[in-house]
Amino acid sequence: MATPSIMVGKLRIPVVAAPLFIISNPDLVIAQCKAGIVGSFPSLNARPIEVLDEWLERITTELKAYDEANPDAPSAPFAVNQIVHRSNDRLDQDMDLCEKYQVPIVITSLGAKVEINERVHSWGGIVLHDIINNKFAKKAIEKGADGLIAVAAGAGGHAGALSPFALIQEIRDWFDGPLLLSGSIANGNAVLAAQAMGADLAYIGSAFIATKEANADLAYKQALVDYAASDIVYTNLFTGVHGNYLAPSITANGLDPENLPTSDASQMNFGSGGNAEAKAWKDIWGCGQGIGAVTAIVSAGELVERLSQEYATAKAKLVSPD
Repeated sequence: MATPSIMVGKLRIPVVAAPLFIISNPDLVIAQCKAGIVGSFPSLNARPIEVLDEWLERITTELKAYDEANPDAPSAPFAVNQIVHRSNDRLDQDMDLCEKYQVPIVITSLGAKVEINERVHSWGGIVLHDIINNKFAKKAIEKGADGLIAVAAGAGGHAGALSPFALIQEIRDWFDGPLLLSGSIANGNAVLAAQAMGADLAYIGSAFIATKEANADLAYKQALVDYAASDIVYTNLFTGVHGNYLAPSITANGLDPENLPTSDASQMNFGSGGNAEAKAWKDIWGCGQGIGAVTAIVSAGELVERLSQEYATAKAKLVSPD
């Protein structure tokens, strides 16, 4: 296994919580880290940029105090997601704040840059880069990323289309470093399955939408409880990049989920829909295919507890199947 050293001894279960646009906030991140998994949020959730300074100060201060009070069971490290795409005009400023607070983990998306990776390394942090195919994986490592997040078919939000079996297999043919798997993981059995395939950690997002700390409408949270994989549509209409969305939220905005046009991929827009008036992710609700495991709105701590128990039970069954 190649679990990053920064996480060793600090995880209750091998899980990193994915950064959820709009939804992830300090309350959720702090709860995730205290529960024993890596919590994360997109830097662009903090608007204006001054809010990012406030968020990072609060997260680092509260987790430090928690660690001092619980030296035998410290919190997991946290991560900040940076969109490394030319449309993100805040990248340099946000990286300045990450450096100020010595953010332990930076998750990069939609582009890999040597200078970003080197900057994170300069303060002792690590970079995990999310990819949807082997080609992008190789580019990310060539440019200095420390680990990869394989975003496979069924993942929430901007998802890939490859089977997790195929994607993990191809990456493991040449890469023995930290590897995370994303895609329909919402219970402890799936976490163990990800490891069995060759991943070091599971990357879970959608299940955390239905938590009390998440910054999501109650109707959105309840939708994850009420619907299942068959209610999800894969389209690039809303941002120019293919992603998974709940069909009922598309219908509620006057569109036919089964007859959506194709968006112009050159007009990527991560705050609102490219060719559609409805806004992703406010009006059009993104989520992955694993939501069948979500049966109630609970706290982040309760969700991690469930995942941990399921993971332990699944491991025990492998040792003693009877």
